[in-house]
Amino acid sequence: MKNLVGALLALTLLTQQAYASGDADAGKTKSATCAACHGADGNSVNPQWPSIAGQNASYVVATLQAFKDGTRSDPLMTAQAMMLSDEDMADLAAYFQSQKPTGRTANPELAKAGERLYRGGSAESNLTACIGCHGPAGRGNLPAGYPALAGQHATYTAKQLADYQSGARKSDGDAKIMREVAARLTQDEINALAAYIQGLR
Repeated sequence: MKNLVGALLALTLLTQQAYASGDADAGKTKSATCAACHGADGNSVNPQWPSIAGQNASYVVATLQAFKDGTRSDPLMTAQAMMLSDEDMADLAAYFQSQKPTGRTANPELAKAGERLYRGGSAESNLTACIGCHGPAGRGNLPAGYPALAGQHATYTAKQLADYQSGARKSDGDAKIMREVAARLTQDEINALAAYIQGLR
């Protein structure tokens, strides 16, 4: 058992080091174009564009690669990602991971229902709790590549869940985890989850 725990710990550290290999200072210099939508420090002021301050570097890299290889599509992001090298992606990821996310507040009329779903899922619709992959505080899981969600704009989160639900977004890979989760959500549940996530800190 000790050997298994040690091996898992070593794998986790190696994964974190691999994604921490980017140069945050170089990433700051390269982030000038990103600032137009995501803010200079990764805190977007437009609720339609995601905040990426504090986002797990592994997820930032995976997202940029998905836009570059066509797994994920967006006119603005696809064009930007096509110009990035692997080193650029690693540097940008290191920079944005090092930034502090801005805390936001949740809509109190929706947050309680969102919290119940986030923390406990729904037995009625066989919905898995979000906490299992994204953590109790919404900070994600770096080794697994699951993104941080805390403080994300509710408008953006709701749009992504709707895109997973419709199949417009397929960047969850062959496992289809997010598409299967989103397929079980009603619009009211999407709105509630998005509101709760916006208030997570």
